[in-house]
Amino acid sequence: MKKILAVVSMLVAFILILTACYGNSSQSSSTSSSSSQSSTVTSSNNSSTPLSPNASAFDTTKNISILAREDGSGTKTAFMELIGLKGKADPENVIIQTGTAGILTEVKGNPNAIAYESLGYVTNDVKMLKVDGVEATVANIKNGTYKISRPLSIVYKEATLNNDINKAYYVFLQSSDAQTIISGEGYVSIADNALAYKINGSLQGSIDISGSTSLQPLMTELAAAFEKLQPNIDVTVSGGGSGTGYKNADEGVSEFGMISEEFSLEKAPSCTDYVVCKDGIAVIINKNNPLDSILVSDLKNIYDIEAGSSAITKWNALIK
Repeated sequence: MKKILAVVSMLVAFILILTACYGNSSQSSSTSSSSSQSSTVTSSNNSSTPLSPNASAFDTTKNISILAREDGSGTKTAFMELIGLKGKADPENVIIQTGTAGILTEVKGNPNAIAYESLGYVTNDVKMLKVDGVEATVANIKNGTYKISRPLSIVYKEATLNNDINKAYYVFLQSSDAQTIISGEGYVSIADNALAYKINGSLQGSIDISGSTSLQPLMTELAAAFEKLQPNIDVTVSGGGSGTGYKNADEGVSEFGMISEEFSLEKAPSCTDYVVCKDGIAVIINKNNPLDSILVSDLKNIYDIEAGSSAITKWNALIK
C-alpha cells in the first residue's frame, strides 16, 4: 500500500512539473507574439510613405490635359496675352471650363490637368506652380517678380482732379473701402494702410469712365459702392479696351480711362496714371503631380496652337 501511495505521489508531482513548464512556455510564446505585433505596428506608424501618391507613382508618359477658360473671360484674355499668345485660339483637345468652380473641380479630379485662374480664387484643393522659379503670392505680384500679373490702372489728365467730384472718386479708389472690394473680387490690392473714405454730402454730378474690359467688371463694382456713399453722383462705366481708355482720357471724352497694361505715355501724352490694383494669375495642377515650377516659355508651348514641333503635350517633357 505504501508503495502504491509513493508511486501516486510521484505521478502527481510529475504532472505538476509538466503543467508549470507548459504554462511558462505558452506565456513566453504569447509575450513574443505580442512583442512582434507591437514591433509591426510601430514600424507602420513610423513609415515615411506619404498619404498621397509620390513622384514615382505619377505617370509622366500621359498627355497633358490642357484646361482653359471660356472665350470672353477676362482671366483668359489676360493669361494668353501675358504668355505671349494674345488673340490666339485655344490648342486642339483643350478642355473648356466656364467659371472658376469648373476649373478648380476639373484640376482637383484630373491628375494630368494644367490650368490657370486668378490668384484670389485658387483653393488648397489644387497645387500652384512657381513660374520661372517665383511663387505666385501677393507679395511677389506687388513687387513685380511674379511675371504672370499686370497692373489694372486708370489714366487721367492731372487737371481732371481739380474738379471735386473727380477728386472724390480718385480718393475713393485709394480708400480702405475700395481695397476691401478689390481683394474680395480676387485682385491684388497695392494700397497699404489705406484710410476709410470720408463722405462729402455736398457733392453732386457725374463721372464717365471707359476702357479696358479686364478692369471694367471691378470698376463697375467700385462705382456702385461709391454711388452708395455719394448718392448724388452718378458713375458710368463702359468698355472698349485699353486703347479706348487711353484715347478717351487723352481727348477728354472720359474723366478716367481704364487700361490693363503698364502705362505708356506715348499712347496718352497729356495723361498720367494710377494703378488701381494688380491682377495675378496662378498656374495650377493636380496636387498629386510632382512638378513644382514651370517656365513661361513652356506654358507658351503648351497653350500655343501654332507651336508645331515645339509643342509640349506630355508631362515627361517637363518632369525629368
